[in-house]
Amino acid sequence: MPHDSSRSRPDRRGLIAFAWLWVGAPLCYGLYELVRKATQLFTG
Repeated sequence: MPHDSSRSRPDRRGLIAFAWLWVGAPLCYGLYELVRKATQLFTG
C-alpha cells in the first residue's frame, strides 16, 4: 500500500503565511525607515 504523505500531516500553509507576515512586516518597516533616514542623511 503506497504511503500518502498529504494525509498523514496537517496542512500548514496558514501557519507558514502567518510566520512570514510575523517576520516580514517588521522587516519591511525597518527597511523603509532605513531608506528614509539614509535619504535624509545624504540629502540634508
